[in-house]
Amino acid sequence: MYQAKILVVDDEVYILHILDFILGAENYDVVTATNGEQALQKVREEKPDLVILDIMMPKLDGYETCRMIKKDPATKNIPVILLTAKGREVDQKLGREVGANDYMTKPFSPSKLIERVQAILGVRR
Repeated sequence: MYQAKILVVDDEVYILHILDFILGAENYDVVTATNGEQALQKVREEKPDLVILDIMMPKLDGYETCRMIKKDPATKNIPVILLTAKGREVDQKLGREVGANDYMTKPFSPSKLIERVQAILGVRR
C-alpha cells in the first residue's frame, strides 16, 4: 500500500517530533526540515505529497518558502499547510496570498490536523 510522504518543517525540534509521531501513527512517511532553505532542498529531492510548514523560522520564513514552492513548476502542485502560532486574520490572508492550501494555528488538535491532511490528500478512512 502506498504511504503518502509528508515534509514537516519547523525550527522547534519538539514540534517536529510531535508531528512525526502523530503522522507516523497514521502510516504517513514523514521527512523533516528545520528551516526554509532545507525545506526547499527536501521538496526538490523527496517530492513529498504534502508540506506542513511553520512560518516563523530562521534563514527563510514559511511565507517565502511557500511562495517559492508554489512558484517552481516542478513543485507548484504540492499542497502546503501552514501550521503556526500566528493566528491573526492578516497572517491567514498572507498565507492564502503565498499559495497555502490550508492554515492552522498552534496549539493544534492532532485529530483536526489528521482530518485536514486526509482532506487535502483525498484519503478515505
